[in-house]
Amino acid sequence: MRINQYIAASGVCSRRKADEIIEEGRVRVNGSVLDVLGYHVQEGDVIEVDGVRIEPETKKVYYLLNKPMGYVTSTADKEGRPVVTELVPDDVRVFPVGRLDFNTTGLLILTNDGDLANKLMHPSGEFDKKYLVRAAGIVTRKEAEILSKGVDIGGFVTGPAEVYLIKHDRNSTIAEITIHEGKNRQVRRMFEAIGHPVQELCRTGLGNLTIGKLAIGQCRKLSPAEVEYLKRV
Repeated sequence: MRINQYIAASGVCSRRKADEIIEEGRVRVNGSVLDVLGYHVQEGDVIEVDGVRIEPETKKVYYLLNKPMGYVTSTADKEGRPVVTELVPDDVRVFPVGRLDFNTTGLLILTNDGDLANKLMHPSGEFDKKYLVRAAGIVTRKEAEILSKGVDIGGFVTGPAEVYLIKHDRNSTIAEITIHEGKNRQVRRMFEAIGHPVQELCRTGLGNLTIGKLAIGQCRKLSPAEVEYLKRV
């Protein structure tokens, strides 16, 4: 088993993140700092991350979290801020799949299934992502149409999106947007591109998964059918 797969199977982080922590010198094999990304774990090897021995989890768990504002999408934070894994009531170590900004709320998947996480985060896996947005100012139908056709967010032109204007007051607009890519801070950058910075942002859907009535800060286990859906798509 490759070392990044071993780390992911232990519930530490995704394979992609595992490569990063190896490069940071945080992984030891049999007491020595590992400097080979493609290392294959051998029987009897002692693997440590940040000085803690790890072993692959045999029990796979899958959670859907309604992430609160003010939580970091990570398993640890150097600044001591709260992290999303603290909200999962399970002794099995899990990690978040993908990211939501510190000030973004909503749907987030957490698991210790490294293979599934790698699949969901692969660029070829374009799950629809639905967001509820409060943007500054009054977003016009013409501006919404611009968003739906795609905008330049700085070196990248977004693909077609579905945009619905729900309501507005004198100072802001509430809209729903569904995107198909997953660029860093994409929704925020899209609304900035049309001159309406995002004030509040909540991810409400991922593929056919939705938050539903799940309270902010709460999580639930995915059903077998939901897990199978994520593995199949």
